[in-house]
Amino acid sequence: MTAPLADKHVVLGVTGSIACYKAVDLASKLVQAGALVDVVMSYGATRFVAPLAFRSITHREVVTDTYDAGSEFANNHVALARRADIIVIAPATVHCLAKLALGLADDPLTTTVIATQAPLLVAPAMDAAMYDHPATQENLDKLRRRGVTIAGPAPGRLASGLMGMGRLLEPAELVGHITATLGRDGDLAGRTIVISAGGTQEPIDPVRVITNNSSGKMGYALAEAARDRGAQAVLVTAPTALPDPPLVEVVRVQTAAQMAEAVLGAVGRADALIMAAAVADYRPATAAEQKIKKTDAALTIELAKTIDILETARGDFVKVGFAAESENLAANAADKVRRKSLDLIVANDITDAASGFGADTNRVILIDRELRTEELPLLTKYEVSHRILDKVKALLPGTDGDGNRVG
Repeated sequence: MTAPLADKHVVLGVTGSIACYKAVDLASKLVQAGALVDVVMSYGATRFVAPLAFRSITHREVVTDTYDAGSEFANNHVALARRADIIVIAPATVHCLAKLALGLADDPLTTTVIATQAPLLVAPAMDAAMYDHPATQENLDKLRRRGVTIAGPAPGRLASGLMGMGRLLEPAELVGHITATLGRDGDLAGRTIVISAGGTQEPIDPVRVITNNSSGKMGYALAEAARDRGAQAVLVTAPTALPDPPLVEVVRVQTAAQMAEAVLGAVGRADALIMAAAVADYRPATAAEQKIKKTDAALTIELAKTIDILETARGDFVKVGFAAESENLAANAADKVRRKSLDLIVANDITDAASGFGADTNRVILIDRELRTEELPLLTKYEVSHRILDKVKALLPGTDGDGNRVG
């Protein structure tokens, strides 16, 4: 599967808010992701950001006037509406929301919205008092009932200098909302997939922990890929430096015991469990209540074995493990398939800089329960995630061998 925005036609509506500057960054990120972006600006938006800024990024004409005789859309005002895979309005002002709720079509943007069959995503941005106003909330409720996706707003410091709800979501987060909206009817729609990520931390004392080098990137990429195919993704994550993926249910844990509790509690409603986390095999037998002071003497820490989550997890769901190995990759991974009764294992060589801890790419071997293997080339972790999910789909309960639902 290619990137979710590759060759997608995104109509980006921009209305008159100080948050327009974020829309320029959003347009850039969409173009970098492979989307074809047509920008439609309200008159108010042109007072904050020049159309040339968007044209320079998208290399496309910017629509600002319904009656521009020189525009490629002048003779067919629904051209954008028919072409769009999704319409995104970011930022959406309180005035824009009111017009959408009423079904008005008095400018290029609202005319495009009325004429389209594509999904609509609206990202509000306004002062907190305007957002909290009953009329605004009523308009948002009306749009939600029509199937419009409302992304945000977020709390924080506003242009007025006050703190409150009304900030436009950050562009990277908006991209997540866009890909999720495009994929909400995907081939994993209605499925729940539990994914673990990150390296657990086992306390030695209140300051020190035993941990590993896992960045969590593979598990987070899996959660995003599952979300982008319509699944409800539940991400059980040990501490990482990564932001929460938008529209993913995130459960934060620290230790192997906490991860086990969270995972085993979630799999009861899951169609698949993918254990991408680097769970500690051992923990300090006892953790000191106070910080251990440094002395001239050597320090010995007794270790106790942690729970094996994959071996413990039981149920009618697809069970996928990971094998991060430094030697005998295929043999060690195949042994885990047998010992832990796995449906699939993902094996990678951690000595390979391109697929080791912290890398954005991965080169893996997929081994199924029949010990059939498939070696993948070096791919981004998001692309690897889709290859894994292709295998999971074919194994899901209630499907045939190709992943098509039966019964």
